[in-house]
Order: sequence, then structure tokens, then C-alpha cells
Amino acid sequence: MIETRFSPATLPTAGGLALLVVEGGTPSALHQSADLASGGALTRAAHAAGFTGTKGQSCVVLGGEHLSRIVLIGLGKPDEHSVRGMEEAGGAATVALAREEHAALAVDGMPPSHAAHAALGARLRSYRFDRYRTKEKADDKPKLASLTILTDDTAGADAAFTPLAAILHGTIVSRDLISEPPNVLYPAEMAARCVALAELGLDVEVLEPAELEKQGWGALLAVAQGSARAARVVVMQWRGAADGADPSPLAFIGKGVTFDTGGISIKPAPGMEDMKWDMAGAGTVIGLMAALAGRKAKVNAVGVVGLVENMPSGTAMRPGDVIRSLSGQTIEVQNTDAEGRLVLADLLWYAQDRFTPRFSVDLATLTGAIIVALGHEHAGLFCNDEALATNLLAVGEITGEKLWRMPLGKAYDKLIRSDIADMKNIGGRPGGSIIGAQFVQRFVRGPWAHLDIAGTAWATKDTDTVPKGASAFGVRLLDRLVAEHYEA
Repeated sequence: MIETRFSPATLPTAGGLALLVVEGGTPSALHQSADLASGGALTRAAHAAGFTGTKGQSCVVLGGEHLSRIVLIGLGKPDEHSVRGMEEAGGAATVALAREEHAALAVDGMPPSHAAHAALGARLRSYRFDRYRTKEKADDKPKLASLTILTDDTAGADAAFTPLAAILHGTIVSRDLISEPPNVLYPAEMAARCVALAELGLDVEVLEPAELEKQGWGALLAVAQGSARAARVVVMQWRGAADGADPSPLAFIGKGVTFDTGGISIKPAPGMEDMKWDMAGAGTVIGLMAALAGRKAKVNAVGVVGLVENMPSGTAMRPGDVIRSLSGQTIEVQNTDAEGRLVLADLLWYAQDRFTPRFSVDLATLTGAIIVALGHEHAGLFCNDEALATNLLAVGEITGEKLWRMPLGKAYDKLIRSDIADMKNIGGRPGGSIIGAQFVQRFVRGPWAHLDIAGTAWATKDTDTVPKGASAFGVRLLDRLVAEHYEA
């Protein structure tokens, strides 16, 4: 990942330069200086390319004696400006200048917060998970090592970036976890990485298998019983609420299936390697807790993640088994590949029973059906509280981690009635993501939202701030939710 720093808005004398252009706006002072220094080459190139500053538009001009490359990046019309747009512009600059070793991005004439978000976008986009590559050719690696953000207010930009640095760290924690291969990241190892985050001020507690069995985590342990690698549950607490503020925590719950074969109901071989990121819900919760602690959020929050491997073996959970959840409710297992909802059932019950949170939000790569419904553009939102749903949808638009509200209802709930237990864990192919949410809702008390992130946890293509791979979808979304609506 590249380094970024803020520097006074003076024209650089070497490397690459990116200039932001507002559609229909007056070029910034640095833009005018660069155009003058190039003998008007920027104006001529923009005219020849039809570049007007439309959002997402770009134009590359080869430099001369000093600057090797100048890139014009369109921001769109003035009313399209937003911190998200600045993050996208920062990411676009990183890609356009990837062959330069050092480059600059001019953000002169804009608020320091815009400079800070441009730096965040650049660093998010430059993320690479390459720790297992030993023979990568130099030409295949981006050369860009540092990006200087040129701003009129370096002190203000530094101050604005401080909380963003914590969010960046949480996002990278999440992306790293989700990217790890399953032979490296299994329940005990993932728990150990959570423990390491105690240095941020988190109170981290690991529930070991014997304790889980004693407490009655029957649903979660049933998923884990086919694997040689035992389950763990990790509880992470951040206590940052100001004196006199509501001490009740916000609860974030994550499905952490570190590898999902489907169990006895085994998945097809093609694509099964992707199931290393079936722990993305837990990875997001861990990254979120790191972000909240890193920026010293003025709120109490708890993250609870269930870490299991779903494997076929002589001891594995079978179709037809009846298991007793932590809540006491019984579940007929009809498909062992519908395992994530079993993990969430015990996690939600535990978090609500122990902490009595103001709300609970769970995240899970729960169903392939949500990808059929929404593709890879939105995560599915299921919610029993209108205010919480409204707030989540709004912050999703701001951060670009978009949600789409899906229905819940009694008609769907009837589909998981069992002939021999309180419920069964599947209800047929139609409405599969809704059925999963209906199942989870049976273990909910109080305001709750379920985010099915199966289509958004792993980016299938590069975007402006997310390179192909683990996206950490939800870290920034939920951090923004906390910051805007729940901090004292």
C-alpha cells in the first residue's frame, strides 16, 4: 500500500501529477500553473480528448522536462462533490499514476476534509495482498510508492485524516483476514489475531470449546463438529462512551466460517476455493472494532464473532439431525450447507442475553440467493426497526457500501416449520435469502438488522477504492452509522 502525506500546494518539479477538474468550473491555481508550464498542453489535450470534467472522466498528458505525466480527473458538476467522490478521485489517481514511483495529487482550492478523503481513497485502492507471491515480475507490480496530496491547509488535512487513518487500519485488518488462505487462517488462528488487537484498547475474550459446550452453544458447535479444528467464539468490547451517555453497547455479530465445504451436503468442487471468505462477516466485525478503538469512538460497542470450519467427516453434522441451540429452541437440519444461520442463532442469542444492546447488527455471507437478487452492487438488508433501517440505508449511500432493503414476513416464516422440531434450517429455493433472514430472526430480541454480504464481501473486479479481492464491506458503513447516530 502506498504512503500518503500532505504538502503545501506548490507545483512539483518531478514525477507524476493528478489534477482534479470540476465540470464547468474554473481550473484551480495549480492546474493553471501546470498548464502554463506546459505551454498550454493541458488545455489542448483536454480539448482534443473531449475532456470536460465529467465525473469518472480522465485524460493523460505526457509531461515534458520535469513532470513525467499529468492526469486530469473529472469530479463532475459542483453539486456532485462529496467525500465519497474525493475518495474515488484519489483511487483513480493512484491507478493512473501507478507507473510513477512518486506522484502528487492537487486538491488546492478545496476543504481540508476533501484532501483527507482523497488520501484515504488512494490508500484503499492501492491495497495489495501479495504476501504469498515469491516470483512476481517487477513489471507486474505497481511502482507508485508515495502520493503527496497538495493542499492549501496541511494542518487541517492532517487533523481530518487522523480518524480516517483508524478506519483505514480497520479496513486493512478486515481485508487481510478475508484474503488469507484457509490453511493459514482457521478458528484458533483467527481468534489469536483478535487477541492481538487488544493493543488498541479493546477488551478481547476468547471462549474455548469446553466453555462453549458447557454453556450450551449447540447450534454453533454442530457446525464445527466435523472438523479437526475446534470452534472459538471471540468477544471484543470497546468502552468509549462519555460520562452520562447511554452505557448500553451497540452489538455487531459476525459469521466466521473460516472454510465452508458445505459439510455432508457438500458443495460442487468448482468455486469451492472461494469459501475461504465465508468468514467475511466476522472479518468485517473485527475490522470495525479495530476502527472504533483506533479512533477512540465515544460509544460502547461489542463485537461477537463465531469461528468454525464446516467439514465433512465421520463426526460431522448430518441432514436429519435435530440440534438444540443456545436459546433452547430446536432445529431440524435439512441441509448442512445452510450452516451460517446456525452460527448466527447462537451468537445473536448470546450477545443479546449478555449485553442487552441498543441494537444488534449481524453480517454474514449467508446465501447465494442474495447474489441472484442483487448481484454484486448491494448487500441485502433485513431489519425489524424502521429507524435503524433508514439510518443504515443512508450511510450506505454516503460511504458507497450500498444496501437494499429486503422483506420479512409471516408467510416466509411458515416455510421453515419443521415436523419434528421448532424449525428447520431451509425452506426451499424461492426467496432463499429471505428464508435465511427469517430463520435468524427467530433468535432476535430488540432492534436488529441482518446484512447478507455474500455478493459484496469479495470484489469481482476493480473499483475506484476497492481492488479485486476482499472488500471489507461493512467496516466503513457501520463506522459511519456509529459516528453519525450513536456517539455522544
